[in-house]
Amino acid sequence: MPQTPWPFHEAMIIAVIGAGRCPKKVAQIAKDVGRELGKRGLTLVCGGLGGVMEAACRGAKETGGQTVGILSGFSRRDANPYVDIPIVTGLGEARNIIVVRTAQAVIAVDGEYGTLSEIAYALKLGIPVVGLDTWQLSRGGHEVGDIVVAHTPAEAVEKAVALAAGHSPTHSQNLLGESKCTVR
Repeated sequence: MPQTPWPFHEAMIIAVIGAGRCPKKVAQIAKDVGRELGKRGLTLVCGGLGGVMEAACRGAKETGGQTVGILSGFSRRDANPYVDIPIVTGLGEARNIIVVRTAQAVIAVDGEYGTLSEIAYALKLGIPVVGLDTWQLSRGGHEVGDIVVAHTPAEAVEKAVALAAGHSPTHSQNLLGESKCTVR
């Protein structure tokens, strides 16, 4: 008898990244991003703690969305109250790669150095990044347009969904995004 596939196999998963502590204005932006994701029936993955992560989860839950928190610590109790599925890693900041690897696209809201590391991992892995008032990248003094800029939460989600729909890895990569080669 065939089994029904686990719902995450077909669900679009979007990461929302940002600082663990943030001003009210930034929290409102993150909450609105979460609301937009929830309205579309998308799954939100994040670091599962406070600040941008909690606000985004809260917004998603308010509109019926599902949330996953990839926790840095050793207890599921560390998760904010809006996380449906807490994943306990005990990895500290190293869990950042798991957050972005789980997603088909990333939305960065404001952020600090942890957010910057997640942006870097996503870009290295070829996972699209949409930014709302977040880091800008430059190389040799010239801006690099790898982060797709959005000006509103709705626009950020629209762009992330469009980019995620077009995102398909062309070859197998390890956790750090290095291509795997098989010699036969």
